[in-house]
Amino acid sequence: MAVAAIELLGFFLGLVGMIGTLTATVLPYWEISSHIGANIVTAVYNMKGLWMECVYQSTGAFQCETYNTILGLSTNLQAARAMMVISVLFSALACAVSTLGMQCTVCMDGSAAKARVAGAGGCLFLTAGLLALIPVSWKTHEVVQTFYTLHLPDSLKYELGDCLYVGIASSLMSMLGGGLLSVSCCDEMDGPGGMRGMRRPGGGYPYPHGVGMGTGGGGVARGGGSMPLRSQPAAATKGNTLSHNSTSSHSTHAPMQGSRKSPRQQTAPGYDVTGYV
Repeated sequence: MAVAAIELLGFFLGLVGMIGTLTATVLPYWEISSHIGANIVTAVYNMKGLWMECVYQSTGAFQCETYNTILGLSTNLQAARAMMVISVLFSALACAVSTLGMQCTVCMDGSAAKARVAGAGGCLFLTAGLLALIPVSWKTHEVVQTFYTLHLPDSLKYELGDCLYVGIASSLMSMLGGGLLSVSCCDEMDGPGGMRGMRRPGGGYPYPHGVGMGTGGGGVARGGGSMPLRSQPAAATKGNTLSHNSTSSHSTHAPMQGSRKSPRQQTAPGYDVTGYV
């Protein structure tokens, strides 16, 4: 039950991470124009993303322009695009694979490869989070380094956008979810859950192996054969009860040892013992 809960937690963390990574990839809030020094006019906001540049005016107008070229872009921007897109694809594939391998689903139920499939989904989540973390961290370092450049005009300086924060959080959540799925897979393969659907070896509950196979009175039937295991406790109980009744009968008739016992008293205990032994 604990393994299933860990798998669900890891899956939902990976799913939220995928949604955050997709949001950070599409929106243009990677860089936002800073208003410092002489650049204190806040009527216009300039924003840059992976796919477009946008301008927001205080009047409410919002205009965006996509990049018209691909090869003319900087190498950093092209690499960031590719890694973010691949991260989203890996996250989507990880969601599909993890759904097949989790214990709460009926897909591949009873198969020995079910735990390995969940572990493969966790590895995909880990890879997707790492691919998303690299360009986001790279862009964050670039924006901070440019902001503190002394010889650059204030109008050309930018600050960290919201998509950078979302991208960092999403990548960490994807990596954490993938780690939980991988750990749950290892626990399931090493622990008792790894033997799900398999018959346990001989012995076991309720009669351990070798118990009740002795030659006592409770384990031997009339004719010398051994009785079934489930009938032995009942036979032993009846034998103990009969011995107790016989002892009580002897103690009750102790004062009448000299007197002659009736045939019924002589045959009843022997008949009962013969019938139950």
